[in-house]
Amino acid sequence: MRIWCCLCFGEEEDSKKGYKSMRDPILGNNGDESPDENSAFDWRNVFEGVNVAAVVSPQAGAAGDLGVPKNEEIDFDSNWLSSEVEVKNENYSGEKMLDVNLNLGLSGEASSSTVLKEDSDRDTCSKRPKVNSFSLDWDNHLLQETSYLCPMNEGGGDMSLSNLLGATDAEGKDSKMEDLDVRMDLTDDLLHMVFSFLDHIDLCRAASVCSQWRAASSHEDFWRYLNFENKQISSNQFEDMCRRYPNATTINLYGTPNIHPLAMKAVSSLRNLETLSLGRGQLGETFFQALTDCHVLRSLTINDATLGNGIQEIPISHDSLRLLQLVKCRVLRVSIRCPQLETLSLKRSSMPHAVLNCPLLHDLDIASCHKLSDAAIRSAATACPLLESLDMSNCSCVSDETLRDIAQTCGNLRVLDASYCPNISLESVRLVMLTVLKLHSCEGITSASMAAIAHSYMLEVLELDNCSLLTSVSLDLPRLQSIRLVHCRKFIDLNLHCGMLSSITVSNCPLLHRINITSSALKKLVLQKQESLTTIALQCPNLLEVDLTECESLTNSICEVFSDDGGCPVLKSLVLDNCESLTLVAFCSTSLVSLSLGGCRALISLALRCPYLEQVSLDGCDHLEVASFCPVGLRSLNLGICPKMNMLHIEAPQMASLELKGCGVLSEASINCPLLTSFDASFCSQLKDDCLSATTSSCPLIESLVLMSCPSVGCAGLLSLQSLPNLTYLDLSYTFLVTLQPVYESCLQLKVLKLQACKYLTDTSLEPLYKENALPALCELDLSYGTLCQSAIEELLACCTHLSHVSLNGCINMHDLNWGFTGDQLSHIPSVSIPHGSSLGEQQLPNEQPKRLLENLNCVGCPNIKKVFIPMAQGFLLSSLNLSLSANLKEVDIACYNLCVLNLSNCCSLESLQLECPRLSSLFLQSCNIDEEAVEAAVSRCTMLETLDVRFCPKICPLNMTRLRVACPSLKRIFSSLVPS
Repeated sequence: MRIWCCLCFGEEEDSKKGYKSMRDPILGNNGDESPDENSAFDWRNVFEGVNVAAVVSPQAGAAGDLGVPKNEEIDFDSNWLSSEVEVKNENYSGEKMLDVNLNLGLSGEASSSTVLKEDSDRDTCSKRPKVNSFSLDWDNHLLQETSYLCPMNEGGGDMSLSNLLGATDAEGKDSKMEDLDVRMDLTDDLLHMVFSFLDHIDLCRAASVCSQWRAASSHEDFWRYLNFENKQISSNQFEDMCRRYPNATTINLYGTPNIHPLAMKAVSSLRNLETLSLGRGQLGETFFQALTDCHVLRSLTINDATLGNGIQEIPISHDSLRLLQLVKCRVLRVSIRCPQLETLSLKRSSMPHAVLNCPLLHDLDIASCHKLSDAAIRSAATACPLLESLDMSNCSCVSDETLRDIAQTCGNLRVLDASYCPNISLESVRLVMLTVLKLHSCEGITSASMAAIAHSYMLEVLELDNCSLLTSVSLDLPRLQSIRLVHCRKFIDLNLHCGMLSSITVSNCPLLHRINITSSALKKLVLQKQESLTTIALQCPNLLEVDLTECESLTNSICEVFSDDGGCPVLKSLVLDNCESLTLVAFCSTSLVSLSLGGCRALISLALRCPYLEQVSLDGCDHLEVASFCPVGLRSLNLGICPKMNMLHIEAPQMASLELKGCGVLSEASINCPLLTSFDASFCSQLKDDCLSATTSSCPLIESLVLMSCPSVGCAGLLSLQSLPNLTYLDLSYTFLVTLQPVYESCLQLKVLKLQACKYLTDTSLEPLYKENALPALCELDLSYGTLCQSAIEELLACCTHLSHVSLNGCINMHDLNWGFTGDQLSHIPSVSIPHGSSLGEQQLPNEQPKRLLENLNCVGCPNIKKVFIPMAQGFLLSSLNLSLSANLKEVDIACYNLCVLNLSNCCSLESLQLECPRLSSLFLQSCNIDEEAVEAAVSRCTMLETLDVRFCPKICPLNMTRLRVACPSLKRIFSSLVPS
């Protein structure tokens, strides 16, 4: 038989209510597809996509009140509205076909089950599964149709009715009957509440569960809005839908084929229709005549349609219509008589004539009606005395005369959009009640037009974009809140006295020269890229932010505007980036918090008296010579990007960090920062002892002091460091120091001392460290690139046992690193115990106490080191050793219990490597000339080694790493070259 599938819901009157298995109307699966064994139906899938939280809690639901349906729209797909499903029956011959309409009708209509039961006796001989009991009351006839396919899952799998009902399989076992015997017993009110959150696709699925759900899902509350937009629906199908849902209030037929008969059927059948949307077709005159019979219609939208035959007048008359939209419609003439109409849109329509009889019309949109003449526009607008909003943009024929008549007739006009109307200049036009005026690209608008706009004392929004002849704007409007001036090529002067002005958009006005603004509501002003702007006057007591980026012509007088007496008393943020004409900047403000002067390359002098200033940016101010920050609220300051600065005065009670790195010509500095803890004066070659002494006296909390490459600092300056009781970090690298005695006397708490490239220190300058116990807290010492002799280095390493980090990089006098002292030598070295709480706790060697606390030793690039010998007794705490780039190093013999990292990269002469380092985890041998056997023997005694780097080692084959892994099973990563060297 052939079954015609329609979306219908109904109730059977028989004692055995049956649900008809039908083709899925949403998924559009074909009936001839083979059933899927695994696509058993689960009623829980009905709720897929439903916001459960919204059902439980009204506050969590997107629909708000649980009693209101979330969506009232149904989409009908052309595939299932016109689909046919063929069901083969073994008892019928090929010639016999029965057309059955699956109408699950409402309001007492006969359901398809009546038709099906008439032929149920004919199927008794077919092979069908027998179902003894099923709580969902399926129709007996369809229970026997095992070949009928019912696609139910969204994955595309089809289910036969036997799968759906859990029928008996080939072996006679019930597969799903036990699950289907459990019925969802929900009250009607609860179902209604839950279903109110479903869209129409899910409602259709819910109807497939049981008769109770089918009845609940077909409730008229859920089918008020029927959406057929762009669907291929026939007149018969639409008529059937109108019959089934006679109480529908909203219909969308936009894009449906042959919209005229469908629209006629809608207005004649649906007596409760309130909203109708049509489009993309042709509507005959009879439709507009039939509109009068649709008494409750409130909204009619026709989009992209031909009205009538396109060359006749179309009358639209309706006593209840409130909203009418004829958008992009083709018609010769339209006559509208709607006494209750409030909103009318004829946007982009091609009619040259329009007659309006709408005394209550408030909103009229005739934008882009290019064929409407000036007289037609005047006639249409003046026929609506209560008009409040008028959009006539892109109506190029509109004249000032028309605007004058509209202003006289429509005394309540509030909103006017006359953009792209080149013939208007507003001459003698008085729009007193106007609140919004848009005049984009109006070539007739000039400075003279401002006299007419000034009479609109209620004006709140004014837009003048692309008014190419406008040269100046001078307005005193007490209610103006927003103004736009974009791409006004000849605009020069802006003068606004508007107390409620809160938004100003001015951009791409290349000739703008002067700005004068008075406003009590303005909080943010952005005037970026106004290249000609030179004068600004502001009286804005609530202005907080100003951005004048790339206003290249601004002069030094701008500083007066943003100081305390300049009219912006609460200004917090000021951006003057790339204002390249500024040379002398001086601000005195008690409110300024953030100041940016990045890219002001001509800036020479800066004076800030801003006690609450917390952020300042001077990036690119590379010509700044004099700077004064007295006082400021800065917590940190970096002036290292100002290489020409020679005078500096800072008074910052909250400053903790000051960086002058690179101020090479700074000769005079007064720094008064009582909370300063970090001071970096690297490369300040002109900084002298008196300046350093004054700084240490006024900043007693300094903990870190960097004086690298400050050759003018001498003993007197270093002695002043005794004023810094908290000093723990001192960098004197690249200085001309001859003695360290001032440091020993002044820095008793020093922990880190950097002496890189101090080539004038004598060999005995470090003796107080290990002979007189000077600087007892010192734990890190950097002597890289120094000239100390071999014996001085050896004595330092042997006797200054409290050092934990030592750097001897690039020391040319460093020869061999031999810690294998004799017994007599050991007797002269003080014994040092491992402090409690160290990484080793109380671990000690069994025979002897460790002699050093050294943990990190760097000897990078020492060209004269040839041999390294560190026995277990002397290197017990050593954890990191870096000997890379030591080109002459040949022998390495290290036994260190705690060594974790050993770097021998680029030691190209390395031949012998002996390691006894049970905790070594990383070994770097890049570009070493050592052979594979030596490496294998070395790593075999490193039981915790994980990373081995042997890249560019010519004697180690990168394709054969198995031997190394066998020798050291703990290896996880071996870095080797991709190809043999």
